[in-house]
Amino acid sequence: MKLYILNTGYLESDKNNVVACSTVGTYSKPHVENSWIKLPVMAFLIENNGEYILYDTGSNPEAMNGYWPEGLRETYPLYQSKEERLENQLALIGVKPEDIKTVVLSHMHLDHAGNIHLFKHANVYVPKADFMFGQTQVHLNPDPATHGGYVKADLDVPVKQYILVDEDFELAPGIEVVNLPGHTPGLIGLIVHLEKDGTIILPQDCVYTQEVYGPPAKASGLLYDSIEFFKSIEKLRKLQKKYNAKIVFAHDYEFFKTLKTVPEYYE
Repeated sequence: MKLYILNTGYLESDKNNVVACSTVGTYSKPHVENSWIKLPVMAFLIENNGEYILYDTGSNPEAMNGYWPEGLRETYPLYQSKEERLENQLALIGVKPEDIKTVVLSHMHLDHAGNIHLFKHANVYVPKADFMFGQTQVHLNPDPATHGGYVKADLDVPVKQYILVDEDFELAPGIEVVNLPGHTPGLIGLIVHLEKDGTIILPQDCVYTQEVYGPPAKASGLLYDSIEFFKSIEKLRKLQKKYNAKIVFAHDYEFFKTLKTVPEYYE
């Protein structure tokens, strides 16, 4: 089994959106300077017995050309080269979107479900609570400013079958799906047990960065349920200890620079 990390560009944002209250004024220093940081956007491809499983799809390449609403473009601008488009990252290892029959979405935010249109032929696993919440958000009214991190065009893509996930299970030998809600109503991570490189946990936005993970754990700047968020981090900590696993932090730019990306892989 091989695990490829796909580099699909990066976002920028105020650090307060990543680590809650990271820049806070005080009585003696009421005016503080914010920090504007880079957030890598990764997708992951697992090659297993001649079949492919894609975990997350990155951001739509037309995001900054009007595909995303203005509020999201201002808050989380996307930077993506032609080579960093998802289909071109896959091409580096000779894989085409149509070769992938199984897709897992950690959740349906704009930087995770943005290329689902490339996989209309696939079975797509999504967290049930997030799918239901996202669909509700984007269909309550036509104003994208009220849709949060969801983009209606992403959620309206028809696929072969959406499979709604609300419990932990084994997706394939050596690949576990785990529920890690909090950032959104539902979020699913993957645990990949590799022969050479050991166990790697992909929790996506359950933990944006090493700083969020701690210990002590810190709140992220975008939370649906803070109680479930911290419960999920502690669940993740137990899984890391159980498997002596490496955790891949979703949006930690310095950590990202230490990872092997396509065409290299973990095995």
